[in-house]
Amino acid sequence: MESLYLLIPLSVVLVFVIGLLFWWSLRSGQFDDLEGPAYRLLMDDRDEPDAAGEPEREMKRSGEPKAGDTDGPAAS
Repeated sequence: MESLYLLIPLSVVLVFVIGLLFWWSLRSGQFDDLEGPAYRLLMDDRDEPDAAGEPEREMKRSGEPKAGDTDGPAAS
């Protein structure tokens, strides 16, 4: 019975703290856009191909021009 004198006020304080945290999250915009992050995860964010039709990051990674590339040192 004496434990209830501690547990009831503690549970009331805990409910009050949880209510304040929930109110803060609503006011700060935490629940404004629930679907946006899910759609951003599914969007394809690859680099656009350059004029030759190959992504730039592949050319930068290899360091050598691809076959048919006239801008590289092999064209000299």
